[in-house]
Amino acid sequence: MSKESIQNPQPKIQNLNRRHLLGLSGWGAEEIQLVLQTARRFREVLERPIPQVPTLRGTTVATLFFEPSTRTKLSFQLAASRLSASTVSFSKSGSSVAKGETLKDTAQNIEAMKTDLVVLRHPSPGAPHFLARHLDAALISAGDGAHEHPTQALLDLLTMAERFETFEGLRVSIIGDVAHSRVARSNVFGLRALGAEVTLCGPPTMLPSHPAGLPGVRTTSALGDALDGCDVAMALRIQLERQDEPLFPSLRAYHAHFGLTRAHLDAHPGLLVMHPGPVNRGVELESEVVDHERAIILDQVTNGVALRMAVLYLLAGGGAEDEGAA
Repeated sequence: MSKESIQNPQPKIQNLNRRHLLGLSGWGAEEIQLVLQTARRFREVLERPIPQVPTLRGTTVATLFFEPSTRTKLSFQLAASRLSASTVSFSKSGSSVAKGETLKDTAQNIEAMKTDLVVLRHPSPGAPHFLARHLDAALISAGDGAHEHPTQALLDLLTMAERFETFEGLRVSIIGDVAHSRVARSNVFGLRALGAEVTLCGPPTMLPSHPAGLPGVRTTSALGDALDGCDVAMALRIQLERQDEPLFPSLRAYHAHFGLTRAHLDAHPGLLVMHPGPVNRGVELESEVVDHERAIILDQVTNGVALRMAVLYLLAGGGAEDEGAA
């Protein structure tokens, strides 16, 4: 099957009938396609001489980040700005949290300032689900511990959809520290909902101990097996901050067994390489791979703004049928 032409199926639903985006577990194909289709329209906005629309003028977006972030935080702030929304930014350092204020109280105080959408990153799994029960504002998870990172997965899906005509039968291998990766979990849920075949690859110590929680995937600790017939290889950062003890002998040993190299690209001519960032050159990816034309990492970053514009727009009440949204 040729995968050169791009197929953008029109979603059968016109509105996202959800108040929040807390994860992709339980999401159906039509919901995901609605978000992707909306993001494509906003990607066109970003190509204009003035990449801004008045769609969310009068709306306020609060970003609450309890963990360090560069790409995700800036991407949400840019997305809100491109939609003409106002933004308020919160970071843990220098805030009332350092004085003992709880997550619930912090968020409710920010909501009392009349915010409409809240973007939350938190180190504790389930924090967005907890907060969603206490806020009237729409809540978007920007990552919670090792649980989920739904907008990262959605932008990854958008990037794949630009290059493949269908997700049905698409073979995606996710390689690296899967056990600690919220990106991997959200991607598995999204890819499986759309019909892709998913392989998880890494050292046995970095694979999930209960793969039944990620339905429909296969696991392997042999990189060659994971790359055989693979369309997309997604490398993951080793998350040392979430490991209680070392899970591999050394970074050099990890790269020797699980790092993607130019030799892998040469052996698999159609293979595309992705990475959610930040990339550790010489560990997950050989430096030459990062800079290769078949590494579409910067496309992921660009698509992140359009995808997050779509999520903000849809959760603010916009729909696919609205004219002039983009």
